This record gives sequence, structure tokens and C-alpha cells, in this order.
Amino acid sequence: MDYQEKLKALRQEIDSIDNQILELINKRATLAKEVGEIKKANNLPIFVPSREKEIFDRLEKLNKGPLPTDIVKHIFREIISACRSIEENIKVVYLGPKATFTHQASLKYFGHSVEHIPVSTIKDVFEEIVKKKADFGVVPVENTIEGVVNYTLDMFLEYDLKIIGEVILEISLHLMSINPNINEIQRIYSHKFAIAECRDWILKNMPHVQLIEVESTAKAAEMAKDDYESAAIASESAAEVYGLYILERKIDKHLYNYTRFLIIGNEIPSKTGNDKTTFIFSVKNEVGALYKALEPLYRNGINMTKIESRPSKKEAWDYIFFTDIEGHIDDEVVKNTLEELKSNVPFFKILGSYPKAVD
Repeated sequence: MDYQEKLKALRQEIDSIDNQILELINKRATLAKEVGEIKKANNLPIFVPSREKEIFDRLEKLNKGPLPTDIVKHIFREIISACRSIEENIKVVYLGPKATFTHQASLKYFGHSVEHIPVSTIKDVFEEIVKKKADFGVVPVENTIEGVVNYTLDMFLEYDLKIIGEVILEISLHLMSINPNINEIQRIYSHKFAIAECRDWILKNMPHVQLIEVESTAKAAEMAKDDYESAAIASESAAEVYGLYILERKIDKHLYNYTRFLIIGNEIPSKTGNDKTTFIFSVKNEVGALYKALEPLYRNGINMTKIESRPSKKEAWDYIFFTDIEGHIDDEVVKNTLEELKSNVPFFKILGSYPKAVD
């Protein structure tokens, strides 16, 4: 058999497999539709983070390659998203504009088959959910280089919404253009912080280009789309949205730059066995008050992974502590420990129990 005949035979086999995949995807969608009807009849939530995590965990254990697990998860995230859209049109609001890293985090968590709605401020994300104009929201909460997003933390004091999930996203900045020839680029658009992050690479590789600051990396990509002699520094999702070639990948100076995003909604999801609980509390202004509040965590072997303080804005030198621990509020030891903590402090509030980020 010569190579042409072998190629033809392999392609026919691929076509046959594709036909089977198509049939099975539609069969899955039909079953998902039936699930959706049962959920609606019994007033159950359409989106169940614990169920989706269960699916990804099972697929990770079953995957034998050659496709790496992260690619398998990406494929199935889109299949799940598409099947879920048959059950109900889910609306997800995020800190915009489109093609920002928050948009990318929203796509990573929910897939493309939901309605992603950009808004101008973090407060607007909370408002749209409270007003029932959206089902879920995506907001940034901390970055490995810049630290916490204080405004996001403050919003949890104003609104009674719950954290239902989290996304960890690597923040990589790429050089992109509608022009595939990097040697023809005369100017680069981007946000001032992105330009600062990439200045070392620019000075080394493109020292003569003009640098133009704009209000966001997404806006930079939009402008580069219409300027053949220009490029933008932006996210990978910006290249996808605006149809740009990525000329150089990861030109920012920090190798380990990650942002954590919170998924917010109205209901705490059920436990998965690999969860995180976030709560806030205040303490009395007295010696050892913080130690006394947190001592039950130590005594009961609960790992505290994060604590941040923010002014309560009620009186001078009064603080609220934002805290992450391992475990779910439905775990007996977590529930009892937090009840004890609550009894020792003047203010306590659960913000959410949710699956840990899978990636």
C-alpha cells in the first residue's frame, strides 16, 4: 500500500469515528435535555458545579492519552457547556470589556455556550445578579504579583451573594496583529501596565516602534485589527475575538503571573470532597482577639489557606477579615468549627463553599 492509499484509509477511519462522535454528542444532548426538564419540574438549579467537577475528575482518571488531560478537559467543557445550553440559557456577567482576562476566565469556567455579558465595574457584576438580569458573575479577587483586588472584597460586605467557584488563570501577554509580518510593525497599542510589563522585550526586540497607551488591552486589540502597521499587547482571547495573528507569545517579564477569579451566584453548591470555604468575620478591639477567634481552626486541624484584612468602614481601626479554609461547610468538622468561631466574634458571615479550581 502506497502512502496515498494509506492516507485515504486513515481518513476514512477518522470520518467513521467523527460520525460516531457526532451521534454520541447528540445523544448526550438529548439526555441533558431530559435532565433539564426534571430540574425545572423540581425547581433544581441548572448549573451544578459539584457535578461538573465530578465529571472532570472521572475523565482525568480515565484519560490514557495521547491527548493531555488539560486538552481533554477543554473539549469536554465545551461539550458540557453546549449540552447545558439546551437545558436553559444561562447568563454570565463579567467585568468587561470582552477579550479581557476576566472574559477569558468566564469562558474557561462556563465554556462558550452561555451568554457572556460584559459590564463596566465590579459593582455592576453584583448588581446584575441581584436584579436577576444574570445568573452568575465573574470577578477578579487576587493576583500573584499585584495582590488582592480590594474592591471585590468590599462588595461582599454590601451584597448577600455567594461564591460558587473559582478560576486560576495564567496572565500571559502576547504581541498580536492583523499583519502576520512582525518586521512591518511600526506601532504597538496597549494599556500602560501591559506596556510596562513588556518593555524589556520591546526594547530588546523592537526598539524603534512607537508605543501608544490605550484604556485596556482589549481596546488595543480592537484598534490593531484596523491598523495593518500596528500590533497590540493583549491576551490570547483578544487574538481570538478580533482575528489577530499572535506574532510572539508571552512577552511579559514575569514568569509566574496568575490571577484568581471568583464565580458568584445565589446558592452554595454541594460538596465534592475537594472544596474550599470562604468567610468573613470581625473581632473585638482587645488583646489576643484574632488569636482567640482562629484558635478553633488549629485545634480541629483545619487548614487556613488565606486571610486578608479590610477596614469595615463603620468606625476607625475596625477591620473585617476575609478568610479561606480547606473543606466544605457541610463537612461536620468544618460546620462545628465555624459555629464555635462565630460564637466568639461580633460579626461572622459565610461567603461560600465551592470546589477548588481544577487547573
